[in-house]
Amino acid sequence: MGFYLVSVGAREWFDEDEDEGGRGALAAALGEELNRRGLPPFTSVPEEPERVVRGAGLSFEEKLVPPMDGFAALCQAHLSREEYELLCGWSLLVPFALDDEIWLPVEDSYADTTMVAGAPQVLALAERLARAVGLPVDEIPETCDNLDLTMWFLDGEAKRVAAARPGPWADDLDAAFYVALYLRAAQHCLRRGCPIVYT
Repeated sequence: MGFYLVSVGAREWFDEDEDEGGRGALAAALGEELNRRGLPPFTSVPEEPERVVRGAGLSFEEKLVPPMDGFAALCQAHLSREEYELLCGWSLLVPFALDDEIWLPVEDSYADTTMVAGAPQVLALAERLARAVGLPVDEIPETCDNLDLTMWFLDGEAKRVAAARPGPWADDLDAAFYVALYLRAAQHCLRRGCPIVYT
C-alpha cells in the first residue's frame, strides 16, 4: 500500500462512478470554481495509455517511500511557510497557473477537502529547491511512467551518482527524492496537460 502520486486520464477524470475510481465529482467541482473565477474550463485532458511503457513519458506513477523529515527541513530553509504549503499541501495538481490555490469541498481517501495547485507555481518552487541542493537533473529519470524515479533512488543508482557527483543533494538522498518527485510531477503535468493526484 502507501501513497502514490499518479496522473489521471480523461476516462477516469470525467467518470462519475467513484466506486470504479472515477473522479467526475472532483472534475465538476473544479469546473464550477474555475467558472466562478472567470477562468476557462479544464476539459482537454488526455487519455492515459492502455499499456504503460517505461520511458514513454505518457503516464506518471511514483510511490512516496522515503521519510520526509529531511525534505521538510530543506523546505523550511529555502521556502516561506506559504510556499511550503503550496508545494506540499496540494492533492490535485493542474496544468495551468492559478493566482492562488483552490479549495474544493470534495473528499478523497486522505482528507475532507481537495487543495488544487497550479503546476507552474509548483514547478518554480521545485526548481528553486533543485538549484539549492545541486540536484543532478540530467542524471535522474525524466519520465516516471512506472516508478522510475522511486526505483532510481531506492535501487542504488542514486548512490552511484552521488559518489561521482557529490554535493548537498547527495548528503540526504531522501530529501533529494522529494525534490525530484515534485519537479518531475509538475513537469509531467505541464507536458501532458493532465491532472496529477495522490492515491
